[in-house]
Amino acid sequence: MRMHRWAAVLPVAALTALVVIAEEKKLTYPTTKKGDVVEDYHGTKVPDPYRWLEDDVRKSKDVADWVEAENKVTNAFLESIPEREAIKKRITTLWNYERISAPGKHGGKYFFSKNNGLQNQSALYVQDALDGEARMLLDPNSWSKDGTVALAGTAVTDDAKYMAYGKAVAGSDWNTWHVLDVASGKPLDDELKWIKFSGASWTLDNKGFFYSRFPEPQAGAAFQSLNKNMAMYYHKLGAPQSDDELIYKMPEHPEWGVNGSVTEDGKYLVIFISDGTTSRKSRLAYKDLSKPDTKPVDLVPNHENKFNLLGNDGPIFYFLSDFKAPKYQVVAIDIKNPEPKDWKTIVPEAKETLDSADLVGNQFICSYLQDAKTKVKVFDMKGTALHDVQLPGIGTAAGFGGKKSDLETFYTFLSFTTPPAVYRYDVPTGKSTLLRSPKVKFNPADYEVKQVFYASKDGTKVPMFLSFKKGMKLDGTNPTLLYGYGGFNISLTPAFSISRLQWMEMGGVLAVANLRGGGEYGDDWHRAGTKNRKQNVFDDFIAAAEHLIAEKYTSSKKLAIQGGSNGGLLVGACMTQRPDLFGACLPAVGVMDMLRFQKFTAGRYWTDDYGSSDNSDEFNFLAKYSPYHNLKPGTQYPPTMITTADTDDRVVPGHSFKFAARIQECQAGSAPVLIRIETKAGHGAGKPTSKAIEEVADQWAFLVKTLDFKPTIPE
Repeated sequence: MRMHRWAAVLPVAALTALVVIAEEKKLTYPTTKKGDVVEDYHGTKVPDPYRWLEDDVRKSKDVADWVEAENKVTNAFLESIPEREAIKKRITTLWNYERISAPGKHGGKYFFSKNNGLQNQSALYVQDALDGEARMLLDPNSWSKDGTVALAGTAVTDDAKYMAYGKAVAGSDWNTWHVLDVASGKPLDDELKWIKFSGASWTLDNKGFFYSRFPEPQAGAAFQSLNKNMAMYYHKLGAPQSDDELIYKMPEHPEWGVNGSVTEDGKYLVIFISDGTTSRKSRLAYKDLSKPDTKPVDLVPNHENKFNLLGNDGPIFYFLSDFKAPKYQVVAIDIKNPEPKDWKTIVPEAKETLDSADLVGNQFICSYLQDAKTKVKVFDMKGTALHDVQLPGIGTAAGFGGKKSDLETFYTFLSFTTPPAVYRYDVPTGKSTLLRSPKVKFNPADYEVKQVFYASKDGTKVPMFLSFKKGMKLDGTNPTLLYGYGGFNISLTPAFSISRLQWMEMGGVLAVANLRGGGEYGDDWHRAGTKNRKQNVFDDFIAAAEHLIAEKYTSSKKLAIQGGSNGGLLVGACMTQRPDLFGACLPAVGVMDMLRFQKFTAGRYWTDDYGSSDNSDEFNFLAKYSPYHNLKPGTQYPPTMITTADTDDRVVPGHSFKFAARIQECQAGSAPVLIRIETKAGHGAGKPTSKAIEEVADQWAFLVKTLDFKPTIPE
């Protein structure tokens, strides 16, 4: 997502935590006080006894005490698992390999990130030639002792003289931007605050850059208040932020968002005005930078379609768009003749979804999703098909960035059993050359990857990737991890993950389902999993579980489900609807209160996918599946470990706190229902390697215990 909520018992300060280790006995959880809050939604009274857990843990002693008490219970349970340390030791060994990103080229120099293996954060490097010596530019590991300050974005000038870069603290979406002199490696005095969901775009003369920010929040409200009144500014290098020039604002539409990009020739600033949701349907405007005193000119004055700027040829702008194309196409808009009737289709909509496109070397490099796998085709400027990029296998290719004048670009290829390898693509010849291939301590030939299709509740065919050790018997006894997301037009393509590799190495099956709500088959597939059709997503996930059981990959008691953010909602909804179906549940940073998500930080962006309880019709379907509200007393829920972080300002931790308190109250069986609350961490981006390893080790140990299997753990 990329872009959420009756009579008092004991005070929180008096919380106690006693863990009974005996497996057959139910855990003793902290006694969580209950409030008497009852919300009236369009005439329906809805109790919200744990509303107080929405309070900011940094400001509320009651919430902080509750977090400490819950973590004590969780830590004691995890520490009782004999395999935990061996799991952590093995994943640390697997994680310790060099990782280098595909380079980006600016001013003849190559910029890339590198992690030596166990560094908490990757460092940024630059080199004058691909075979030249690399020089470190930024080392985020030096910014904090515990690795919780991360690099959150970069923007390099056309001649590579300067680089703007963002810093994020403790996983927060708030970024502070600075400027670096590339030649000397020294930072300048520029400091820009209150930036969120924005990059930077330099003018061709290096005098400054455009960026977007929000007004400074009220004291103490930065991590929970709604983000409104975004505006675009121009920052002049060396000037204080208070002197930045306002370029575009929308006071009559405080929920709208705005971002901008300078064209490669430096003549135009293209302005994207989003409708305030994650659908990113954009109005378009532009500003002629050769005439600095002129105001922006409207180009597309409505929010009916999505546009992603690929480049320009003078006054002709090229966009990837869903205009008259649910599976996307490349269109050209001449700003001298801007009416839609005059727009030209360059690369038409195809059978497969056009996932991304780049204009490099006067060619459109188009990446398609063919049943969630990457297929890359190349077209000339007129849209004539030239050839396919020959990929090394079935998987995901990402990258291909560059300029219209570049003759080379770079991409990364990876799959479930293929670590991310970096390739150089020669535009004139269409040939790919392997640049770097990481060395991970495992043998890909030991594993099998396949794709299956299964029928959902309404008969819709849904694809699912399966990965596991070769020679595995289909006898219904294999521990299986089913992962899903199903929202916000996000596609789950084959990806390499050290944690997933370890799961398979331990003897587990990995299943990744491409649910409706994602973008695998275009906008229609996405919309089929939104608002009053969101239940389709849960039905797809439940059907995936039933397929795995029917085909004897696993059984209910050996089947775990996992998802994060919108995927955390997915897990929460499915476990409340079908608690009998799963052997364990791992909801992470989930949207668990579907009636109040829109009242915090970025939550308002999600109403295009979810709807909003502020609307009576939408309240009705949200209330039917909201995980927090659909937990029922006296129900035997599967073993569950909820994970969240105290400084998550994307999906505020109150969602997980309330869900945890309620499920502990409702749990009838002896199965553990725990919450693991990370400190100095956010929604996931920028998480230090050390914290990531600890979290994965705890999750796998929890599954080893609750799914009751003996893992294979090499020394």
